[in-house]
Amino acid sequence: MPERSIRPMEARDLPRVSEMERLCFATPWSKDAMEYEITQNGLARYLVLEEGGLVCAYAGAWLVFEEGHITNVAVHPDFRRRGHARAVLSALMRLALGEGAEFMDLEVRVSNGAAIALYQGLGFKKAGLRKGYYEDNGEDAIVMVNDRLGRALGSAPAP
Repeated sequence: MPERSIRPMEARDLPRVSEMERLCFATPWSKDAMEYEITQNGLARYLVLEEGGLVCAYAGAWLVFEEGHITNVAVHPDFRRRGHARAVLSALMRLALGEGAEFMDLEVRVSNGAAIALYQGLGFKKAGLRKGYYEDNGEDAIVMVNDRLGRALGSAPAP
């Protein structure tokens, strides 16, 4: 397997990240929105995972006091099923814990079984339902929370 590394997202990553947004999501964030996140939003933390020098996954969160709210997790379709989502998300969770987050939360489509399984494997539990949350098709979102970051990361692989 080619060498992989995880690092903070930079402006040079935006074309590839924007491509992943378009490939992975029905309502992708714009390149300008992602640029704002990494250059202007002091609450935002975004990481990219590179494999063989190519950005193939990323994850982001907003850190507000003791809460970390996961905003995005994506893996380029050509690089799926290699553990990249778990690795970049574990690294993001470690970063949040290191910056004082006591818990993290997120929303996920009820139909996204693979993502739900990933999050459950990292210690997230179903905490609620947001009816009609997704604008593109009115799909519901499951709210998931991990309120034991330190414990969950004890069993998560290091990036």
